[in-house]
Parts: sequence; structure tokens; C-alpha cells
Amino acid sequence: MDLLSSEQHIDPNNIDTDPQLYKKFSQGVRLPYEVLNIHNIPDGAKPGHFIEIRCGGFGSEISAHPTEKYQFYALTDRGPNTTYNVNQDHGKIFLEPDYTPKIGLFELKNDGTIQKIKEILLKDPTGRNITGLPNQHFGASKEIAYDQDGKKLAIGTDEFGLDAEGLVALKDGTFWVSDEYGPHIVHFNADGLEIDRINAYVLDERRTSGYLLPQEYANRRQNRGMEGLTITPDQKKLVGIMQSTMSNPDASVSKSDLVRIVMIDLESKVVSQYLYQQEGGPKAYSNTAITALSASQFLVAERDDDFYKDNHQAFKRIYKINLQHATDLEKLKPTSTIRQDEQFGLLIAEQTLEQYVLTAGWSGLAQQGIYPVEKTLVVDLVARLQYPHDKIEGLWVIDEQHLAVLNDDDYGFSETDGVLEQKYLDHDKNIIDGNTLYILDQLDLTAD
Repeated sequence: MDLLSSEQHIDPNNIDTDPQLYKKFSQGVRLPYEVLNIHNIPDGAKPGHFIEIRCGGFGSEISAHPTEKYQFYALTDRGPNTTYNVNQDHGKIFLEPDYTPKIGLFELKNDGTIQKIKEILLKDPTGRNITGLPNQHFGASKEIAYDQDGKKLAIGTDEFGLDAEGLVALKDGTFWVSDEYGPHIVHFNADGLEIDRINAYVLDERRTSGYLLPQEYANRRQNRGMEGLTITPDQKKLVGIMQSTMSNPDASVSKSDLVRIVMIDLESKVVSQYLYQQEGGPKAYSNTAITALSASQFLVAERDDDFYKDNHQAFKRIYKINLQHATDLEKLKPTSTIRQDEQFGLLIAEQTLEQYVLTAGWSGLAQQGIYPVEKTLVVDLVARLQYPHDKIEGLWVIDEQHLAVLNDDDYGFSETDGVLEQKYLDHDKNIIDGNTLYILDQLDLTAD
């Protein structure tokens, strides 16, 4: 899509003062979308109706435009898809197998609406549009891709495919995108062409600059990859957070509440690692976004999977975290009980950290001199907004008092026990979920 003409953009000489403008978004404003009705899929939640596939889908992450105050970028994931595990093979139905993950540029309008300015399709280094299909080798999720009729796709993988979740827009016009497959952190130019990537796979020659994640990140839990990505204000360090505990060494640790944060110095290529303790006890919630306040302080989104319509105590919270007193795992020196393992990372008594916290608890980690990041509550979205969505996946710090949050609408549909259904926000099934931007005020978003 072409960039809209300049006279369609906000005129800074005519705009309302910032607080007045932001107030128009306080109860949520939906991003524009198109409805794809080509699939004729019955709505399992509302007999006699067909599902609307809404594209859209710009809910995986948002990132402030580096220079335009009222503009932001938003990211899609791998496209309209849903679980199809009838064959016990981690199956996924891809309604649009050729769907290309993309970055959208949006603008806050003075009338309280949001306008899409352009889309940037993501491409491999040759210029071919990528898809959201699973990787075959590096970062293979072992998911089997099906069409909407439950037939395996003839071409069901894409080595450059991304399930995009994290987004950073740089001042030089390029983007970094993190995903759930590798996890990969891919560097795209201003036109969406891949120019480099970071992952944990030594043999992956696409890592042209030689950046490398610690090897244990290859043990990411399926569909729980690097959900959040940000960059420090000096544009020197990428910081990513995993959605959930990793399958490190295997899926037996899935109830651990230990989540990893990685920091990559883009100049020196030095990597640091920190731990985050999730809420929710043995259930453990999900971390789905991160954004920088300073070089050591960040906002993090943490949530459960519930809708407000079903649970008025649903968990959707934003925390401020501080790395200053947290332990950098990469700097720990070996002891009689602690050592670094190439495949599984730091081990304590031959257990991975994910295993150790399950057996010894966070107090046991503290006894080993390992401490997580400090966290303080910034805002409870359910208490503040009666937040109706199941997901929050985008954070945009507008200034020291205003924070924008964005949900992932999953293209307006979901599934229950293999049956596709519209994703509704109310029990009467009149309100379909959609990408909605909320701007919250009177928050303390300063870095200490």
C-alpha cells in the first residue's frame, strides 16, 4: 500500500492538546480491518452464522514511530490459524497458507479514530514474501499444517516462516522482529527485506553478523516463544522476554514460573540473561510484551487466558521491572554445584534452572546467589478498564504518564475442542473481538 498523502496526516498546528487527544482513546478505539468471508465456516458458537475472518490481525506487538509522535507500528503473527490436533501431531489449520506476516503503520487522528497509513510485507533475503508456516529445520516446531478441511498442506513448512510476536522500530528505519518458532529475532530493512537474524543455531548461515542467542533458547516451549521485544533508549541493546518457562530440558518443567529475559548488545554482541518470576503459582501466567523505560527498567505485560465476561478476576497486569539488582546468569562463576552447560545453560546440581526452581523454589535460587528482576505493579487493566479481551500483547510508552496497550484478536475467531467459532467478548454474542488500542493516563512511567 502507498503512503497516504501528507494532507491526510495530523497537522500538529491544529491538533488538540495531548491530554485531550489521548482521552479520546481511554475507553478503547479499534484499528481498521477488512472482513474475509471467503471461507464459509459455520460459527460453532452461534448456529446459523458464519465466521468473519478479520484482517487486521495487527495485535502481536506495537512500537512507537521513532520520529512521528502520533504514529505507531503494529505487527501481525503468522495469520489466521487455529489448533487442529485431532491426529495428535500438534496440528494447525492455516486458513490462509500464503498469508504474509506484516508490519502496519498507524496514526492517531484528531477525531478519535485510528488510520492505517501503510503495510510492510515481510520478505526473505531474496525478496520473496515469507509465510507464517512452521520452519522445517532451524527452530522446527514439529507442527503439521492443515487446510480448513483437515487435509495436510502439500507445502506445509517455510524455513523463513515467522510466527511474529515482538517488534522494534529503529531510528534508521529498520525493524527487529522476534517470533515463536526459533525463537528468531530477525532484522528487516525499511521495505521488510531480511538483512540479518539472531537465534541459537550455530549452523544457521542467515546470521550474517554473527549474533547468537544462548543455546538453551532452542529449547523454547512450543507456541511460547519470544513474545516481547524492545530496545533500550540509546538503541544499543535489544531486550527480549519469553512468554513462558522453556522446555529446558523438556516439557516436564511446563509448570515452572521461571521466565527468561535476554539482552543483546548490538555493538559488542555480548549477551546477558535475567530471570522473571511469574504470578499464578503452579498455573503460571504468560508474559506477552516488554518495552523499555531506560537501560535497566522496563514495562512487562503479564496475563492469564480468561475473558472478563467469564471471570471478573481475570489477570491482565502491567509491571515495571528493574534489572539493576537481578543476577546476570552469563556472569555467574562456576562453583562446586553450579556450571554452564552448552545445551541447557546454567545448571545447579545438574538441574536446569527451570527444574531447580520447581524442586527448591525461588528461595533455593537465592541461596545460590541468583535473584530475579524486581517488579512493581503499574496498572491492573481489569480493575482500571474491565478489560474485555483475553490477550494483551502490545505496550507503547507515549510519555511519562500515558501508556497505550493493544490486544491480539486472533483475527476474530478461535476454537473449542477442534470446532471453529467466532471470538466474542459478551455472552450475548453480539460483540466480536477486535484489535483495540487503549491509552491510559495518570501512570508513573518514569525510570527511577
